[in-house]
Amino acid sequence: MQLYSEHYVSQKTERFVNKIWCLDNSIGESLIENKLVLPNGCFNLAFVTGNSIEVHTSKAKYEMNEGVYFCSQMTNKVLVNIYPKTKVTIIQFHTWTLSMFPKYDLSNFTDSIIKINPEELPFKIQIGSDIEIILNTINTYFEALFDLHSEKNTIEKICEIIRLHQDEISVSEIGKLLNLSQRLLQIKFKTATGLTIKKYIQILKFRKSVDQMVNSDLEKLKLTDIALYNKYFDQSHFIRKFKDVTKITPKTFDPNSYFLSHKR
Repeated sequence: MQLYSEHYVSQKTERFVNKIWCLDNSIGESLIENKLVLPNGCFNLAFVTGNSIEVHTSKAKYEMNEGVYFCSQMTNKVLVNIYPKTKVTIIQFHTWTLSMFPKYDLSNFTDSIIKINPEELPFKIQIGSDIEIILNTINTYFEALFDLHSEKNTIEKICEIIRLHQDEISVSEIGKLLNLSQRLLQIKFKTATGLTIKKYIQILKFRKSVDQMVNSDLEKLKLTDIALYNKYFDQSHFIRKFKDVTKITPKTFDPNSYFLSHKR
């Protein structure tokens, strides 16, 4: 049995959905505990079947029994325990996707999880559905959304500017590019994501650093190199920011303890 797997959506859907990932302990007889997940700037919609999964965020412990759950932006590492006979299928939304539904105000919603009524979702997925059915449903809905919204909204434009900018960019520079005030940008972004623009940039920078650490030989690529490449002031600054999220130093980071994306 493969505990962690990833499944990818169509090219159009990928504008809104990064991937679908599964944590499968459905035939397991024992608790899988102390696995970790890192923040990545995405929202997650989790479908839990079987017993339950226990999730510890920086704010609270959540016992997620069978049902559908909306997971906010995370700003620190998350600890996960998966009980026997449990499977979790998770749809991972890009940062800007929820801004397509402006009735949601997420200003004060980070590091949190809520159980939701699946009838309230704009697409219909039965709990326990096969991954192919889920992929087909998600692709059908978001491909239509892609065609309906050919123009990018402000949140998507902000994220695109940050992602494509080679150097770390300030809020004032983003404002000039979009011809909007810093205050309006910050309000719009926090309402749609729960994060400040600065915090979002920090999360992306952190994840890029982790990817470099995991996919390179640290004996050849020194921490100083990673720090400077990702626009930290120096190695000490990088270590301090790394500890803020993970509570450990980069040197003691063990990738095998984490669910890290296969997708590049």
